Amino acid sequence: MADIQDGPNVHPDTIRMIEAAIKASDPDLVVFTGDQIRGYDPAYIDTFLRRRGENPGAKVRLVTEIEAKLQGIHRRIAARRNPDLPPTEDVATLDDLLDDTRQKVRDTFSAFLGPIINAKVPFAATYGNHDFQCGILADEQDDIYREYPGCLNPSDSIEPGTFALPIAASDGSGRIAMAVTMINSGDYAGKPEENDAQYPRYVTNSRGLDLADSDGYGTPSEAAIAWLADTQRSLATRNGDGLPVPTIAFQHIPPQEFYDCLTEVPAWTPNAVEGARNYAGHCYVLNQAICRPGSRLGEAIGCADENVGEVAAMRDAGGYFALFCGHDHKNSFVAHAHGLDLGYAPTCGFECYGPKSRYRGVRLFEFHEDDPRDYMTRMLTWGELVGRYSSNELRVFFEDHCITDAIGVRNELRRPQVFAGVALGTTAAFAAVIRAIIRQLRR
Repeated sequence: MADIQDGPNVHPDTIRMIEAAIKASDPDLVVFTGDQIRGYDPAYIDTFLRRRGENPGAKVRLVTEIEAKLQGIHRRIAARRNPDLPPTEDVATLDDLLDDTRQKVRDTFSAFLGPIINAKVPFAATYGNHDFQCGILADEQDDIYREYPGCLNPSDSIEPGTFALPIAASDGSGRIAMAVTMINSGDYAGKPEENDAQYPRYVTNSRGLDLADSDGYGTPSEAAIAWLADTQRSLATRNGDGLPVPTIAFQHIPPQEFYDCLTEVPAWTPNAVEGARNYAGHCYVLNQAICRPGSRLGEAIGCADENVGEVAAMRDAGGYFALFCGHDHKNSFVAHAHGLDLGYAPTCGFECYGPKSRYRGVRLFEFHEDDPRDYMTRMLTWGELVGRYSSNELRVFFEDHCITDAIGVRNELRRPQVFAGVALGTTAAFAAVIRAIIRQLRR
């Protein structure tokens, strides 16, 4: 499940999607690939963090302020004039505000985990670029997850969101048949002090200037990259044969190698998508020769500007056969490149941007013990499980066609139905102008 990305009042359609997917698949494990929390939600306005290291609530984007006013949310001012005195009605301490946010995080977790806990299915979670922005960092979110039955996030991982789940063979021998790894892919590049100059533009145009526009997205830590090989050595030692163990990995932000699943095409190619940042100015479609049937490319791959060698580390370590990500809400392709399957799950949430309702959903995997690498995967979508439309289809339509910059305009015009609509509208408007001119001349 990718990009639930919601506040304390998780959208009812998101819950319906999760309930329907659990009922349809009867899973043995659920993994969350990050951005479970919509950290910029107005509910977290008092403790919002643009970047790690900033003061909670000090730098809030304008669109969040507007959302808060529309929802009737009033900011509480954090003050520490005298921490030894109890807060008044008008002044709350930062601890008070963070306690409120912790409870809101619990409310969010309780909502989307509810169907999973009720079905008694174990789960594991890693983190994305928005989770921490609520003000509660990943290490504390890990502690909150572990309050729920079935949570497999270990307390002794090298960092929150980076750990391995060995799966034992069914013969009772104790041999590890395969493993599932979760990797914390980071959030944003750069340091707070290096980006303060960006803040005035960010606060007034936060949709057009995201944090990723200043220094790009983050990457897995050096410790996490080294851990990939360490994990394979540890699993091989446990099995006693020295052989790599078949392993699938999940994380939030995709590495640059995901662009190698695409084919560059001329800018006017229908349904082509223009790349982001380092790949801007180039247009792409899926390389169908290496993609599984049913693959969809709906937006640019939002990878980091830096390649830290994660895919190469997986290949060198052996055993890793697939890496699946979230982050780019409209993408749901699976391709084979660099000796790995590289794939996506789109958003399964309804409180964030994404594709049409019928394409939102979760990705199902089925593994066979005798050869985990020969796995089956397919999407369980809202359209298949619930219906064609959501309860707020107008909002979903806007999110599917949301434009924040010139690249967005060009991508929209490459969609044949949009181009046809614009062309028809422009033709009709031009014809109306010509008719008006003719009538004026006749007078």
